[in-house]
Amino acid sequence: MSVIYSVVIRLYFFGILCASVFNKKARLWIKGRRKIFSKISDSIQINGDIIWFHAASLGEFEQGRPLIEKIKTQKPHYKILLTFFSPSGYEIRKNYAFADYIFYLPLDTGFNARKFLKLVNPKIVVFIKYEFWFHFLKQIHMRKIPLYLISSNFRNNQVFFKNYGYWYRNLLKWFTHIFVQNKRSLELLKNIGIHQVTVSGDTRFDRVLEAAQKTKTIELVDQFTSGQKTLVCGSTWPADEELLAQFINTYNLPLKFIIAPHEIDAPHIQKLSKRIHKNVGRYSELSVKNAKEVDVLIIDNIGMLASLYKYADIAYIGGGFGAGIHNILEAAAYKTPVVFGPNYNKFQEAVDLIFLGGAFSIFNFDGLNLTFNNLLGNEDSRHIAGNIAGNYVIESKGATEKIMGKLF
Repeated sequence: MSVIYSVVIRLYFFGILCASVFNKKARLWIKGRRKIFSKISDSIQINGDIIWFHAASLGEFEQGRPLIEKIKTQKPHYKILLTFFSPSGYEIRKNYAFADYIFYLPLDTGFNARKFLKLVNPKIVVFIKYEFWFHFLKQIHMRKIPLYLISSNFRNNQVFFKNYGYWYRNLLKWFTHIFVQNKRSLELLKNIGIHQVTVSGDTRFDRVLEAAQKTKTIELVDQFTSGQKTLVCGSTWPADEELLAQFINTYNLPLKFIIAPHEIDAPHIQKLSKRIHKNVGRYSELSVKNAKEVDVLIIDNIGMLASLYKYADIAYIGGGFGAGIHNILEAAAYKTPVVFGPNYNKFQEAVDLIFLGGAFSIFNFDGLNLTFNNLLGNEDSRHIAGNIAGNYVIESKGATEKIMGKLF
């Protein structure tokens, strides 16, 4: 199985190499790993204990972020090494102030894993949520370096719990400790003989609460909303935008709309703007003077979304008509009711909030239209749902402290 895995990894690399001819993300993936060991060797300082954090992409990084920042605050003698697998994580956070070193993760081969660990020599390793790279995990285990998995969430349809999943289950045994989000994950792991597990919850709750408390006013958005009710639509995909555009075009009461698409390339923004029959403005082209004249504000940059939920009376979270919804906690932290598409079952917080009444799932335009109108037309219902969402986030905080207690 190890041989098959190694062959598949090399085939994967070849596939990315071919895709890099016409795909920007693939080009960044290849370019970022070019001469990676020279970059690491030139950057790493011999004096200083290193804690290595690895995240697949931006979402996983956000889950590890509260722990990274807590360590830098309380244990400043440690150096933080942060690696990413995906360009969508690395390119956005390559200048993250709380990490001393930031790199792409080298391709998972035995040679690369040995060389990487020899150069870095970490004292502690923390993988975030779902990353299981065989050669890296094996080499960390062989060197007896404390290895942790945090904010993980397991489901019974994963390969670990299949009859043929023995090889994959062994990977889990190499972790010194695994921190899971819920009791269901704990029971699943115990049933396959993995006992070094603690239910800590999700570190994202700590992160979104901290971010909400630090949010500053955005003058242009202040002028745009001007105290009117506002619907903020975050991380939207074309399937979401088709329904949202229909609602925007048919809703006749005073309401401001903010849309932050997942993809912000010019052709996509242009196509979205044409779908909407009201006065549309792009954030990059707006000024404080003309912001009030716009009905729909399209965000054509990355990094603002979490702060925009401060202005939301209702939040729509995209992705639910595709692989799965994006982060709903950023909106819920502001005591805002959240709405999203049907594919949410992989996300515990979405399941919980629907059960509690702080979130709503829609399947088509009729459902979206009914849900939005109910929330917009009934102030009490909207505030009750928002308070449920906000209180859920507050009551779920504390994962970072639990993990810190175990690590140190």
